[in-house]
Amino acid sequence: MENVEQEFLSVIREYERVIYKVCYLYTTPNATLNDLYQDVVLNLWRAYPKFRRECKVSTWIYRIALNTCISFIRKEKNIPEIVTLSQDSDRMEELDETQNMLKQLYRMINRLGQLEKSIILLYLEEKSYEEISEITGLTVTNIATKISRIKDKLRKMNKEE
Repeated sequence: MENVEQEFLSVIREYERVIYKVCYLYTTPNATLNDLYQDVVLNLWRAYPKFRRECKVSTWIYRIALNTCISFIRKEKNIPEIVTLSQDSDRMEELDETQNMLKQLYRMINRLGQLEKSIILLYLEEKSYEEISEITGLTVTNIATKISRIKDKLRKMNKEE
């Protein structure tokens, strides 16, 4: 049992940033980053004994993290319009150009639907279309089409801002 716990903790440490990135995009006033992160880790722990390693660990983690966050949001029925980049961003006096562009990108991504948000998050994590397909359950062709449409939407939003 202790060996399983150590293995699980090792996996969580390795993919901690991935889990935080997924949770970050679904943070709302009622669903704080830490709450979502804890829910995801709890669900990962519950599912870990059943993980058969038929897919990559990262794919399994993304799938559970996305499903957990989306379920949390559905229960709250409070879909966010805007999510701040970090709790401290308002207190920072200076943001460099890269941080401003990143903040703008996240603001636009948060205006997308839940499925679009999930797909673009995976795309920005440099997941292949096949991996995104496996995580979301959509076909590779459908993923390619959706990514193209999402990019067009983001370009249009960028021009409007």
